[in-house]
Amino acid sequence: MNSINKNQPENNHKDLNSEAALHKIKELVKQAEYCFFCTEPGGSGSDGVRPMTIQEVDDQGNLWMLSANDSHTNEEIAMDSKVKLYFQGSKHSDFLYLTGEASIHNDREKIKALWNPIMKTWFTEGVNDPRISLIKVAPAYGYYWDTKHGNMVAGIKMMVGAAFGKTLDDSIEGQLRV
Repeated sequence: MNSINKNQPENNHKDLNSEAALHKIKELVKQAEYCFFCTEPGGSGSDGVRPMTIQEVDDQGNLWMLSANDSHTNEEIAMDSKVKLYFQGSKHSDFLYLTGEASIHNDREKIKALWNPIMKTWFTEGVNDPRISLIKVAPAYGYYWDTKHGNMVAGIKMMVGAAFGKTLDDSIEGQLRV
């Protein structure tokens, strides 16, 4: 039995390191904006999984988000700092998986810099709400699935491939090491 990868006439694997990996992480996180943020379950009923909004990917590749200092998320990070993040930027591409170390911070200037008024939904006292904390995730490893030439070219190649019964997938995937 042939694998889909053996049916592709093009090379569809490219591991990325350092600056190229950082660029890909920033690109895919921007596309997705949200992720499933996974911790080791701490008995909260969430099984350690919750959606989170990424506020920033800094120049070192660290991902920053806001969280309540009394949340199960912060509690579970305090018990085990290893986390996994899963992103989906569009229906057919912009997928990203990251593992990393999470840490909790209380930098009020950074909180102000990342603040968005819609967050008042969760932090009712606004940007100065004493419950706001920061989560910083330093990625250790990642894997991505994307398109080589963008969604439009990928869509055309999929339609042509389906019409002619030939694999013309425009995908690219590989490991990320920052």
